[in-house]
Amino acid sequence: MCLACAVPAVAGSPDPPELPSELATLEVAAIEPEASFVEVELSGDSWPGLQAKDVSFKASRLANVDLSGAALERLWLSHCELSGCNLANLRATGARVQTTRIADSRMTGIAFAEATLSDVTFSACRIDLAALGFARLERVTFEDCLLAQSDFLEARLEHVRFYDCDLTGADFRGARLEVCEFRRSNLSGIEHVSGLRGASLEWPYLVELAGVWAAELGIGVLDQDEAGNEAAGPQRGER
Repeated sequence: MCLACAVPAVAGSPDPPELPSELATLEVAAIEPEASFVEVELSGDSWPGLQAKDVSFKASRLANVDLSGAALERLWLSHCELSGCNLANLRATGARVQTTRIADSRMTGIAFAEATLSDVTFSACRIDLAALGFARLERVTFEDCLLAQSDFLEARLEHVRFYDCDLTGADFRGARLEVCEFRRSNLSGIEHVSGLRGASLEWPYLVELAGVWAAELGIGVLDQDEAGNEAAGPQRGER
């Protein structure tokens, strides 16, 4: 495992989204299935519980948009910026999120099962209890995000970086990591720590997790007093 390797930062950075200098301000009463929005700006729109398939946003900006509890199967975001949005409990199975930045948004319970995320940055987002089972993440960065009890079941992570994140109780069962970094992030109580194979951590966090790894490997820990007593026992040649 390269968990204990002291290596420099190697995970690739996401490419930033490219948006035109001017966007069309759009007022949308409803979103229909297969709706496509290109080079638009939406602000303050509210569609909680919306259900629509194959909706796409390209080269667009969404600010303070409410899609909580929506079901947007195969959602497609490309070269987009989202800020202050409410995406809590959004179900986006099979989504494609490409070259996109999401900041200061609430994403508790979001379901990105079987999604593909590439060149994506999440900044100061609440993404706890998220489901990313069987998702593929490439060149994704999480900065100052809450990811407690999030599920990365069988997910594939390549060039993914976690900076100043809280991953308490996150589940990496069956995950496959390649060139991934965890820096200044809380990994206490994570499930299936063996899923972190392929990641790099800073030394203090490796030490903090030593007990977790020992337990998962079935390694017992001797009490220091017991070890001392054993050392004080009869020596070779003594009767």
